[in-house]
Amino acid sequence: MTQANQDPCAHCEEMMQPYLDHILTEAERVEAEHHLDDCDWCRRRYRFEESLRVYVRTTAVERMPPGLMEKLAQLRTTDPGPASV
Repeated sequence: MTQANQDPCAHCEEMMQPYLDHILTEAERVEAEHHLDDCDWCRRRYRFEESLRVYVRTTAVERMPPGLMEKLAQLRTTDPGPASV
């Protein structure tokens, strides 16, 4: 008997991050989704992990200071002149 057969929640926990990253095989994805459909605990854990990823993605991004985007655009269009060797 494998570890997954002994504790399906532990197996689901191992598959959680790859599932969220969309890197599971089709069979693994179906297995994970079947377990999430049947297990309230793992489904709540999945929702937490998913919301945590959204929170980190939306709050951890450093915003550019005002005017920086325009300055960068000007640098791209400005002729730097001859390169010195």
